[in-house]
Amino acid sequence: MTQLKELPLTELQFYATAPYPCSYLPGKTARSQVATPSHLIHADLYGELVNAGFRRSGLYTYRPYCDECHACTATRIPVKDFSPKRSQKRAWKKHAGLDIRVLNLGYQEEHYQLYQRYQQERHAGSEVDIDDQDQYMQFLLQSRVNSRIVEFRDGPHDSYPGRLRMVSMIDILDQGISSVYTFFDTSNASASYGSFSILWQIQQALELDLPYLYLGYYIEQSEKMSYKVKFQPIEGLIDDRWQPIIGP
Repeated sequence: MTQLKELPLTELQFYATAPYPCSYLPGKTARSQVATPSHLIHADLYGELVNAGFRRSGLYTYRPYCDECHACTATRIPVKDFSPKRSQKRAWKKHAGLDIRVLNLGYQEEHYQLYQRYQQERHAGSEVDIDDQDQYMQFLLQSRVNSRIVEFRDGPHDSYPGRLRMVSMIDILDQGISSVYTFFDTSNASASYGSFSILWQIQQALELDLPYLYLGYYIEQSEKMSYKVKFQPIEGLIDDRWQPIIGP
């Protein structure tokens, strides 16, 4: 990992959490390295942390710090070099009619209900607790950086907004867009909402003249986290250096 002494972080402190069950690899334990105090982590400083492999969950800024496992790799897409695959072009065309709105952070009951349905579908048959309203707000609606909600709906009908299909939370940083979290309507098995959201974020980074889209952690052994290498070219922070990850 990038050495902290290389970063302009003299006012921050870092601590390692106690081990806890890994969310992605069954039977594994995980630890995180956490940056504190959170009130000092403004947009510029958070951008430096993102370049060092950190992510945020609400006001909590962390990166993997496991004792033996090194499966998590921070990723970013150099958007000017991105070349969509045929399946990604189909996803873009399929959902091109969605009505897309960029909103300030704020609670909306409709968003929360979609989030709950998404979590219930993703964790069906497991013992994972579904976030209550307070947990949801702490996770996605607290930020000290330039954060936005992106709302994807079916096209409006008359004066009524279309059905809510997907919500993405993004951070807009000096060096790129950081994709925080996306949840969507899982009722249509043929939809490609997740891919469309990434493609839209790539397009937004291009329009804002930002070089990168940060996609969070890639875990080759986790189906939920391995899809990211389908978006090529993509870079991973490996041995303290951003370098290409070759996809399938």
